Amino acid sequence: MRTNPMALALFGAALVLSTPSIQARTTGLVGSAKQARVIAEQDTGGRAVSARRIPLNGASGGWEVEVRMPHEDRGWRCIIDADTRMVFSKTRIAQPGSKGKSDGPARPIKGTP
Repeated sequence: MRTNPMALALFGAALVLSTPSIQARTTGLVGSAKQARVIAEQDTGGRAVSARRIPLNGASGGWEVEVRMPHEDRGWRCIIDADTRMVFSKTRIAQPGSKGKSDGPARPIKGTP
């Protein structure tokens, strides 16, 4: 039996394209802060600066992730459900990880004794 090389190549390409990617295959609980940070970054488009485990409405709990938004004055606090691997809620917060005006070094003002 003869096989057409072009048909074989197309079949191989179709097989590779139909296989789900590694990202789509990840299932189960969010088990680490790194996974929670990646989920929050993908949802908001910012950079996650902290993540901590919190009790949530289920046995597995969830993660609270603070996300810094570049070129914006406010960031996000995302609550991620560990079971569904989705953002449960988002709240706007002051930019996490930034210094406030009172946190900087003291500068003397000229003209005052």
